[in-house]
Amino acid sequence: MRALIAMVFLAGFGCGTAAETIPLPRPRPPTWVEPVSFREASGPDFNSAEVTSQPSDCRLRLDKIAAVEPMPRLIGPGACGGRDMVQLNAVQLPGHARIEIKPAPVLRCEMAESLAAWIQDEAVLRLGKAGMMLRSVENYDDFECRGRNRVVGARLSEHGKGNAVDVRAFTLADNRVIGLTDMTAPKDLREDLRASACQRFTTVLGPGSDGHHEGHIHLDVAERRHGYHICQWDVREPPPPAEVAEVVPLPTPRPVIAGAPVKDGRKL
Repeated sequence: MRALIAMVFLAGFGCGTAAETIPLPRPRPPTWVEPVSFREASGPDFNSAEVTSQPSDCRLRLDKIAAVEPMPRLIGPGACGGRDMVQLNAVQLPGHARIEIKPAPVLRCEMAESLAAWIQDEAVLRLGKAGMMLRSVENYDDFECRGRNRVVGARLSEHGKGNAVDVRAFTLADNRVIGLTDMTAPKDLREDLRASACQRFTTVLGPGSDGHHEGHIHLDVAERRHGYHICQWDVREPPPPAEVAEVVPLPTPRPVIAGAPVKDGRKL
């Protein structure tokens, strides 16, 4: 009897609707896809005929005015990276003096050459006219694979190509710091630096440009049609001091009238 009940139970269970099979989630794709070929790893602009152990013409020029370390070709992710990259440690001045760049930026050689020449030929000269001796340059940002202004999905920034640097301040020999966007710094000096930067670089962005460069100056050598340059750096002055509210004097006391009635020792 028990065996019969068991058979009926099993038969009834078998006749029921089978539970729906729930598929497992798809495996997550790897965060970094390994290149499958040398061509994929080297990038679309790689030319094997240009591979050489000899430094480029840019490097030969740069070595005469700066202390640099050659960097390997930077590849990816995506369109980021570049060739002939260097780490610019310092700018050499006559007499073996050095202008340190802190932290040392990683840049494409042509950009490093433009920055070093601007510091040597323009910044040092203009600071010297103001009685100041430059000791180091504060680097705010250099090579970084990102979109413009760090906006997700935006066009690739020149920083992602090693083609741009953000300069925040100059440190002088007496330890004073001159901020390039500091409104209390000498205005004529900042105007001179602005004019020289806008001639040397194809893009100069600072206060008043787009809201993202209020505390530093962006410099790059992006190539544009017809040699078009962008120079957007407002050299601002401190706001005028707030006007002191005029003190309104109290009215003079009324004169005592002779013969007026007296109450509690006071004349009414």
